[in-house]
Amino acid sequence: MANVKLTNVKKIYGKDTVAVQDFNLEIADKEFVVFVGPSGCGKSTTLRMIAGLEDISEGTVEIDGVVVNDLQPRDRNIAMVFQNYALYPHLTVFENMAFPLRLQKMPQDEVYRRVTEAAEILGITQYLTRKPRALSGGQRQRVAIGRAMVRDSKVFLMDEPLSNLDAKLRNQMRAEIILLRQKIDTTFVYVTHDQTEAMTLGDRIVIMKDGFIQQVGTPTEVFDMPYNLFVAEFIGAPKMNIVSTQLVREGDKYFVTPYGAKIEVTGKKAQLLKEKGVDSQEILLGVRPEHMTLAADNDSAAIPCTIRVNEMMGSELHLHVVEYNGDKLIVRVPTVALEDEQRSNMVSGSTIHVTFEGKVMHFFDPETHINLLA
Repeated sequence: MANVKLTNVKKIYGKDTVAVQDFNLEIADKEFVVFVGPSGCGKSTTLRMIAGLEDISEGTVEIDGVVVNDLQPRDRNIAMVFQNYALYPHLTVFENMAFPLRLQKMPQDEVYRRVTEAAEILGITQYLTRKPRALSGGQRQRVAIGRAMVRDSKVFLMDEPLSNLDAKLRNQMRAEIILLRQKIDTTFVYVTHDQTEAMTLGDRIVIMKDGFIQQVGTPTEVFDMPYNLFVAEFIGAPKMNIVSTQLVREGDKYFVTPYGAKIEVTGKKAQLLKEKGVDSQEILLGVRPEHMTLAADNDSAAIPCTIRVNEMMGSELHLHVVEYNGDKLIVRVPTVALEDEQRSNMVSGSTIHVTFEGKVMHFFDPETHINLLA
């Protein structure tokens, strides 16, 4: 097992195409860290620099206290799982998993022990004599993970391993990776563009954009206290509603006034605003769709909206609504809380009133887009 440390790491392609910019991160021994962000943000490039598959333009990468910038991938004692499985089609599952061990000229009995143990953990013992073409996508990915497992490496690198699977298999494999992590107990660095994977798998999440780290934190930290507007909108589905409004301070109390409603800030958020001495100002107010609720039309905190699209998701409705100024919002409404008549009335063109509690708000500077409480 090992820790991983990246110091001022930079990747430049050609003369001036910067893929990763001043990347600094320490990954603890046995920690599961997820790099997440949109396509082209530099997450896979960073992982490949750790693996030795990409040269490092500037900075250093250390594994277990040793600078590995000039070491070949085979000398870094890492294992990597790729997006496309990268299995040898002419070899059986057993031989695919045994391949890296045979390269090390490991004794046959040790090869057999490691492969059969990994196959048992992954539930693929019955497929050891098959070739990859006879396996499903999920089974192939298990084989690819098994081939990495048998090496007993210090660091386990995974580059979007579930992106080629359908939604049902992704959910299943996500749970299996969580169980696998508990069984092999090593250091994981995992890359994905799927924020659901990031939130469910990672001890910590590294959110990237345009080669820069935007925020590093636990899933709870990045969800409850996003550092900036990008993180706030990236984490969570559907994305956070953002409204331009006023934050008003009246003595020791704070209020927001979106669309003529007046809603008091409460709980921890109110206390933090007071401690930081925040005064009345223009803000970008963020409220997640699941934190918006239906309200009575005579409620002083109610915001009248017109439904444009009603997406029936089974356990909840995703209501795409337009406020009278033309701003578009999304409201998630649990279906269990609705009477049949209410549900049938929620059609395109109908009017509803929505509100939100004072403890669920997020406040961003309209110029810097930084969270006022970060």
